[in-house]
Amino acid sequence: MNDIKALYELWLQKAEEPEVVSELKSIEGNEEEILDRFWQDLTFGTGGLRGVLGAGTNRMNVYTVGKATQGLANFLNSEYTSPSVVIGYDSRINSDKFARIAAEVLAANGIKVYIFPELMPTPIVAYAVKELSCSSGIIITASHNPSKYNGYKCYDSRGYQMTDEAAAKTLEYINACDIFEDVNRMDFNKGVELGVINILPESFLDKYFELVKKCSVVPDAAENSDLSVIYTPLNGTGNKQVRRILKEMGFTDVTVVPSQENPDGNFPTCSFPNPEIKEAFAEALKLSETKKADLLLATDPDCDRVGIAVLSGGEYKLVTGNDVGCMLTDYIISQKKAAGTLPEKPIIIKSIVSTDMATAIADSYGAEIYNVLTGFKYIGEKMTLLQNAGEGERFLLGFEESYGYLSGMHALDKDAVNASFLICEMAAFYKKQGKTLIDVLEALHSRFGFWENSLFNFYFEGANGMVKMTEMMEGLRKSYPTSLGNNAIVKATDYKEGKEICLKTGETADTTLPKSNVIVLEAENRDKIIVRPAGTEPKIKIYTMVQGRDEAEAKAQTEKYKNDITAILGIEE
Repeated sequence: MNDIKALYELWLQKAEEPEVVSELKSIEGNEEEILDRFWQDLTFGTGGLRGVLGAGTNRMNVYTVGKATQGLANFLNSEYTSPSVVIGYDSRINSDKFARIAAEVLAANGIKVYIFPELMPTPIVAYAVKELSCSSGIIITASHNPSKYNGYKCYDSRGYQMTDEAAAKTLEYINACDIFEDVNRMDFNKGVELGVINILPESFLDKYFELVKKCSVVPDAAENSDLSVIYTPLNGTGNKQVRRILKEMGFTDVTVVPSQENPDGNFPTCSFPNPEIKEAFAEALKLSETKKADLLLATDPDCDRVGIAVLSGGEYKLVTGNDVGCMLTDYIISQKKAAGTLPEKPIIIKSIVSTDMATAIADSYGAEIYNVLTGFKYIGEKMTLLQNAGEGERFLLGFEESYGYLSGMHALDKDAVNASFLICEMAAFYKKQGKTLIDVLEALHSRFGFWENSLFNFYFEGANGMVKMTEMMEGLRKSYPTSLGNNAIVKATDYKEGKEICLKTGETADTTLPKSNVIVLEAENRDKIIVRPAGTEPKIKIYTMVQGRDEAEAKAQTEKYKNDITAILGIEE
């Protein structure tokens, strides 16, 4: 743990940024507040940085952003002869400021910078890394977190998030920097004048949109479908780009939620702008009282994830990320097969915490499923391997249960611009047949059985929270349960240790995926309970996967699993 008092005094002495100075003075003498801001440094990992805005080493501010960028610059200069970086940012508080600071630090270190002139979806930054042949990319965003958060996500030269090895090396360089003495900066306007900082023109996006449009499965689906859509960008980056792709793909009846149309990092109408939760649709649902639409569409603030609600039987039903992933899997494979464009040995890539119903669907068509760790970079990594082997056309879809989807090789990160139009295309295709997406989902359940996939989040804030989560995971490792929800647990897979353990015989086998702090418990009937700490938030995530039962029974069994595993972990609700 940091020397709290010494760090606080140092920041009082050295900090000059008015916002930071004001906050430091306001907490003088408040030991608890000082502890929370200085007990650790924000950790730079494969997801970059993410934290609460404010003063201190455990906060997102101009100094922690500057130090991280200086470390990144030192890493890039050690790895590349003439490195370059593309920078984007979202609508969050200080995102534009942090992006400019990152540009100034990189420019001062002789690194060529490309920066977007306005806020931009994360997937377009991922696309730009590849298109501009950059050494790295930076996006200033905290995704779907509440407004008090911001973050700093890094990509490598391949266009997906940094690998563990690159992040670890970058962290070494960051840790070697003095936050006040070692960070170099060049005035932004001087950088532009010298040609070190390059502002990307609006026309740069044209090729991206052409590539996204090539992801269409049934290009004329919008014609005569009369599909009506209410769309909310949740005060984030999706407004211009989602509207553009929908218009260019022929969807004309698109109404944007006025209160959530324009960028606003305070998220005044939705304190938790996450399309996974019902609250994200509250304003869209209000609008639907006077303007009925077939589909409600919500993208998160950095527009890499999208959620939907479907009008069915006179009411709107939210559809989970798992269910959308299953419908897209079936839609893409079935319609490519019908059109004669299905490649040999088609591939769907999903995370291990995403539903195995997609596996059953893919199997029914003879398609392959690749399972990877949580984090879209692992999907991007598999896509890159396919592309390098000359088999990129085999890739049809990558998805995660957390509402992230990608159906083209144009980017190597989840893309809500791509997914928004593809979902609308799918809805329009089925509407012409007199079906809603709820009808389509129920038909899949008839074919493959009902699959209940649930996620439970438990938050542990502050210095003690991290300790508690670590103790929970280590306690589970020391003694795996042999029964949960009245079902025998027969296998435990610990990705941190890289081992699969048969709990009946004690036999072990090595896992094939990279090491990660994830434990999978599998029941005799193939139900699964998965436990892992979140990578970017102070919470434990528990996933339950109950397969092949009717809905009522599956939900009851899910509750049993949840109650048993939280009791074992010592989580009190």
